[in-house]
Amino acid sequence: MNITDLISEKSHLSKDACAIEEGLFTQYDVKRGLRNADHTGVLVGLTRIGSVVGYEKIDGKLVAIDGKLIYRGISISDLVHGFQAEKRPGFDETVFLLLFGRLPLKEELSFFTNGMAELRALPENFNRDMILTMKGSDIMNMLARSILALYTTDADPDSTTVENILRQSISLIAKFPTIAAYSYHAMRHLIHFDTLTVRYPDKKMHTAENFLYMLKGSGYTPLEAELLDLCLVLHAEHGGGNNSSFTTRVVSSSGTDTYSAIVAAIGSLKGPLHGGANLKVGDMMDDVRSHVKNWHNDEEIEAYLRKILRKEAYDRSGKIYGFGHAVYTVSDPRAILLREKARQLSIEKNREDEMALYEAIERIGPEVYYEFKGTKEKLISPNVDFYSGFVYDCLKIPKELYTPLFAISRIAGWSAHRMEEILSGRRIIRPAYKAVEPEKPFIPTEKRG
Repeated sequence: MNITDLISEKSHLSKDACAIEEGLFTQYDVKRGLRNADHTGVLVGLTRIGSVVGYEKIDGKLVAIDGKLIYRGISISDLVHGFQAEKRPGFDETVFLLLFGRLPLKEELSFFTNGMAELRALPENFNRDMILTMKGSDIMNMLARSILALYTTDADPDSTTVENILRQSISLIAKFPTIAAYSYHAMRHLIHFDTLTVRYPDKKMHTAENFLYMLKGSGYTPLEAELLDLCLVLHAEHGGGNNSSFTTRVVSSSGTDTYSAIVAAIGSLKGPLHGGANLKVGDMMDDVRSHVKNWHNDEEIEAYLRKILRKEAYDRSGKIYGFGHAVYTVSDPRAILLREKARQLSIEKNREDEMALYEAIERIGPEVYYEFKGTKEKLISPNVDFYSGFVYDCLKIPKELYTPLFAISRIAGWSAHRMEEILSGRRIIRPAYKAVEPEKPFIPTEKRG
């Protein structure tokens, strides 16, 4: 018997050894997923970086409200509408806000944006040696591998002074889009035999525009660049409790280096329950479009959504993807802001009928869900993933880059949380697990049968 045969024959033992009786979780009052019984998150820390609000306490009771997302005390709606009123990109300014705690002065923003542009380029031969030579089929793993390689090029990789963490963070935020774009082209070239295209970062372009340029050259419109910038702003931060930001804090609390902490966050975000939600929405909407003949017929849409909930359609999971959130109830402010601009993009791309279908599902979906469940105990609304996949598709961004784009944005929040954890946490995160395996005696090898 070889090791492969052993694994195949004995894998059931591991499955049995990892099974824990459901009743024990109730018996020991375990907060599974660090969630309370009402699905709110267990309070494990304090932060000044971001706030995600779906409820308010009124007369001692939690009441569902329109969702709020707040960056450093500023609502995401005010932030985005401020950028839009001044007709300028907002991602670099958002990064400054998250890292330094306030909005930059005009001169500071200019220095910061120019500095970020200078840092986009990778070390000499890095693309050849780390991205092109080492074949990869998943861009998130290629991104993680590249970040660990950048550790070896840093003259002071392990210092956790504020200045050093800021230096490393800003450099990584600037380089993430470059690594993602190069990784995509390398994957297409090495695995799918496409022509290899390498475009160097353009220092005159803002972050979103530069990424589109590196991805597809000059084939994009100003509105496309504006929409991608908006997506980056909306995904930059989401409180300390989201899985990847909490991962950053857990790993940072051990005192490890910036590169290791960020790679851990990438691993978290790669998971389909975290960073891959808009892919699920896109696939579901492809299915809806193919089965609903009249996209303007509410009754036909409603009937198909019921089939999805009854596990009779799409992936038989019974889920309408893109609806519901761990915190937001009445509305997700990111979805509202993205929907506003997605309408404009749908007109430019002549996809207004599709946009109307999305908005019809947004209108019909919750009521169908409540009727199916027979209760409104848990309120649901479209989340940001419901529209982000449609936007990326309109921008002709390949699906392999959907989750990496999330990482390009969220590293801003990760970096801020890492710094806050090191400066204010000052204790390694170490929650408790109750052991429920009974004690047993050691049996010598010759007596085990």
